[in-house]
Amino acid sequence: QVQLVESGGGLVQAGGSLRLSCTASTRIFGSSAMGWFRQAPGKEREFVAAITWNGGTTSYSSSVQGRFTITRDNAQNTMYLQMNSLKSEDTAVYYCAANWIYSEFQTSHTMDHWGKGTLVTVSS
Repeated sequence: QVQLVESGGGLVQAGGSLRLSCTASTRIFGSSAMGWFRQAPGKEREFVAAITWNGGTTSYSSSVQGRFTITRDNAQNTMYLQMNSLKSEDTAVYYCAANWIYSEFQTSHTMDHWGKGTLVTVSS
């Protein structure tokens, strides 16, 4: 069974930076597209960023484009989300996801595997 574990969340001031990590428990990581979603209090879960299995293609929501960067290290079974210029509206629980089909990250919230989430709080 694939297990995804997020880390790196915490409290940061507006304008600051955080780096989230997501580590997969099995080697399926290397053949899956990976991505991040987030869910703010009282809101629906939304797409943040995704990356293809080899890291060759990435995509971002318009709200984080230019501020967040998604990368992956297949040798370490780990994906990262570098978040810069954080805003209060970035406050949310961030979820790591793995999915066979890359395009589904932006068209569906039904992913093959989910992590349990890590909380990011941005104070203004």
